[in-house]
Amino acid sequence: MAGRIIVTGGAGFIGSNIVRALNARGRDDVLVVDRLGRDAKWRNLLGTTVTDVLHKDTFRRLIRDDALGDDVTAVIHMGACSATTETDADYLLDNNTRYTRELCAWCLRHDVRFIYASSAATYGDGRRGYDDDPARLPDLRPLNMYGFSKHLFDLWAWREGLLDRIVGLKFFNVYGPGEDHKGEMRSVIHKAYGQILEHGRVRLFRSYRPEYPDGGQVRDFVFVDDAVAVTLFFLDHPELGGIYNCGTGKARTWLDLARGVFAAMGREPEIEFIDMPPELRDRYQYHTEADLARLRAAGYDRPFTELEDGIRAYVERHLGHPDGPFGGRR
Repeated sequence: MAGRIIVTGGAGFIGSNIVRALNARGRDDVLVVDRLGRDAKWRNLLGTTVTDVLHKDTFRRLIRDDALGDDVTAVIHMGACSATTETDADYLLDNNTRYTRELCAWCLRHDVRFIYASSAATYGDGRRGYDDDPARLPDLRPLNMYGFSKHLFDLWAWREGLLDRIVGLKFFNVYGPGEDHKGEMRSVIHKAYGQILEHGRVRLFRSYRPEYPDGGQVRDFVFVDDAVAVTLFFLDHPELGGIYNCGTGKARTWLDLARGVFAAMGREPEIEFIDMPPELRDRYQYHTEADLARLRAAGYDRPFTELEDGIRAYVERHLGHPDGPFGGRR
């Protein structure tokens, strides 16, 4: 592939892992777009080779002015506000929906491959299933404004007839190195590791639905290496388009996750159940599980990492290893 690859959100969690994977392929002509601010997110780029790091607002102006240049091969758009607790709807609509529309339109005008991050949050409570057939999009009811902002772009791309030319990935619960800066939005694996070090136990939310015991709520946990592999598969296959789930297709409980962290740390499990904040109880997903039929039909045949194996790799590569590729737990 001739020409630069742009990774928006390239200093963030999934984005920085994509940058590293591109470098591992010998690609150093990568432009990172992000808003670094004053936190430690910049550390995710340590050890990478990129041509520049451009502020998101500057990049957006270049897109609007059509002044980015004609040497771009692909845009991998991971940049977004991913906080499921964010309540500023106007901000989310501008940052997650309109920005993505502008970038998509620019890519299509310039024949640039466009791959973007959607989210499993678009599925809402899951009662309508996890079928990623675009014809099912109008049926979905996200539970929070973040999911709605992602859903609106998916709907727009479908209604405009663009999904044969672009790829959207509905990421499920991604975990792994590079998420330290995400605060409360980092994975429970990251949080659990810190809780075990400090208190010797893990705290999980109680269930408020009788069909799920405490800790029996289930999610589809996907290791970041797999999220990157799926993304690069579609980079390598520009003939493919559509929206695809990116998860393991195998739901696991929060108890499985907590026990996996204890095992990776060589400790006996000690788990405490706590009340869920009232404001989350009506917006909480009790069950997520990716339907992988369309992803497999598209030709992606690589197996996904088992939860315990991913947790062990995460602890050994990063959380318990300060000299790891992301500089250790911060």
